[in-house]
Amino acid sequence: MSDKAREFIDFWVENSIHAVEQYQTAGASQIVAELTRRLIEAAKGQGISEADLQAAIGDIAAYIEELLRAANKAESDRRQPT
Repeated sequence: MSDKAREFIDFWVENSIHAVEQYQTAGASQIVAELTRRLIEAAKGQGISEADLQAAIGDIAAYIEELLRAANKAESDRRQPT
């Protein structure tokens, strides 16, 4: 199940974790608890348990928080003048 969980997580992250929108316009959620809940619910719909997610990535909220931090930093770096 771990490979299935990992593949699902990668797909979900690609489609759900995005940098905060510039000028605070409506955009991707930056609320870790909300994103954690969404991931768990979506995984359950695919027959993947929360335990399977944890086996693949460890602490789900911490994983999402780190991905958000990285996405926001990459976007911030991208906007810096060169």
